[in-house]
Amino acid sequence: MGDPRKTRKHFKRPLKIWDRSNIEREKALKETYGLKNKREIWRTETMLRKKRHSARSLLALALEERLKRESNLLRSLARIGLLNEKATLDDVLTLNVESFLERRLQTLVWRHGLANTAKQARQFITHGHIAIAGRRVTAPGCIVTAEQEGKIGYYAGKKMVLKPVAKEKKPAKKKEGTEAEKKGIREEAEKKGIREEFEAAKPPEGKPAKKKEKKTKKEKKPAKEEKTKKEKNQPKKRRPKKKKGEAE
Repeated sequence: MGDPRKTRKHFKRPLKIWDRSNIEREKALKETYGLKNKREIWRTETMLRKKRHSARSLLALALEERLKRESNLLRSLARIGLLNEKATLDDVLTLNVESFLERRLQTLVWRHGLANTAKQARQFITHGHIAIAGRRVTAPGCIVTAEQEGKIGYYAGKKMVLKPVAKEKKPAKKKEGTEAEKKGIREEAEKKGIREEFEAAKPPEGKPAKKKEKKTKKEKKPAKEEKTKKEKNQPKKRRPKKKKGEAE
């Protein structure tokens, strides 16, 4: 038993993660190729970066050393199906992220018509319905070689029933008229509203219009007679107490 292998990252994050242009570009790639997350994009970008870096470093070497290493690099890319046999180092520098994403198993299953969409192709692969040369493959990010591309099919010869994709009908856009037409419509609406108000204000035929009676102010109540100071100072009259035994 040896030491367990130290797991390392297979990708490198971009320097400007929150850049608006990068976010929009990564979002478009994620939707078109049915990717799970942005790490899959970063992984392909690191693969591309390594290939481009090796091509630049070879251009700086001497001619004898460059010819030895150049053939190995071009052969590896031709094996994946990215370049032709007659390609040069300049062709390596023209590669982009989309060229690597097109060589993924998920994309090729979708391109060959084994699935309706890229997301459905990913589902078929993870569920074990796709095989290469009769061997089941459950990794949607597997890079397929040029020889293996023609051997992609369903596992154990089981064909999946694909329903036709229903095209969504876009709602028809209303045609916007010119400014002169809009002004005419507004004037007609205003005239119509004025006519309706005038008709509603008209009194009914045969009956004279009733004049609105103005509301008169409420008459003030007469003020209570104020008591004089003498009346206030006079003591209140008390009733005489009745003695016991007296007839009422």
